[in-house]
Amino acid sequence: MILITACLGAALASIHVFVARLHFLESVPRSFWLSGARGVAVSYVFLHVLPDLSAHQETLTRGLGLDAKLAEITIFTVSLAGLTTFYGLERFAKAARHVTPGRGSADGSGALWLHLASFALYNTLIGYLLVYPEVPGLDSSLIFFVAMAMHFVTNDFGLRAHHNHSYDRIGRWILAGAVLAGWLLGVTVELPDLAIALLFAFLAGGIVLNVLKEELPEDRQSRFLPFVAGAVGYSVLLTAISLV
Repeated sequence: MILITACLGAALASIHVFVARLHFLESVPRSFWLSGARGVAVSYVFLHVLPDLSAHQETLTRGLGLDAKLAEITIFTVSLAGLTTFYGLERFAKAARHVTPGRGSADGSGALWLHLASFALYNTLIGYLLVYPEVPGLDSSLIFFVAMAMHFVTNDFGLRAHHNHSYDRIGRWILAGAVLAGWLLGVTVELPDLAIALLFAFLAGGIVLNVLKEELPEDRQSRFLPFVAGAVGYSVLLTAISLV
C-alpha cells in the first residue's frame, strides 16, 4: 500500500508541475473542465468526507469521552474552523497585494508568499491523509486521489491567474514538494485515529472554501452546467462504489 500511495502522491505533485501546459483550461468564460473539476471536489466533500465525519463521531466519543451530540458538534466545528482558517489566509493574501512600496513589494510578492504558505500547509495535509484514507483500502485511496487531483488542477490555475510567472518560477515547485513532504510524514509518523478524524474534518472545510472562492466570483464567468455535471457524475460514481 505504501508503494501505491507513493505513486498517487507523485501524481498529485506532478499536477502542479505540468498542468500549466494544458492551455485549453485557461479560457474565460471558465473552462468546461475546470468547472466540472470543482463539481467533483464538492461532491466528494458532501457525499464522502462529511458522511464519514459522522462516522468519526464514535472516535471522538471514545477518545475524548464526549456524548454523541457533543462529538457531532465538535467534529463539524473543526470543519468550520478549516473553512474559516483558509478564508482568513485568503483575505490576508489579497490584502498583501495592496501594500505600499515602503512596506512591501508592490508587485504582490507578499500575497504570493502568503498564498504559498497557506497552500503548502493545505497540500501537506492532503499528502499526509493520502496515506490514511477515511476507510482503509485501495478504493478509498483512489476516490480521495481523483477528487484531490481535480481540486489541484483548479487551485493551480487560480494561483497562476493571481501570480503569473512568479508562481511558475517557484510556487508550483513548493506546492508539489509540500504534497511529497506530507506523504513522507504520513509513512513515518502515524497519528491516532482521533487526530486523523480531526484532520479530515479540517480539510473538508478547506476544500469547500477553496472550491467556492474560485467558482463563484463573477470575473471567472464560471459554467454552471459543467459544475453540475461534475458534481452529479462523481456523486453517481461514489454512490455506486458505496453500494458494491
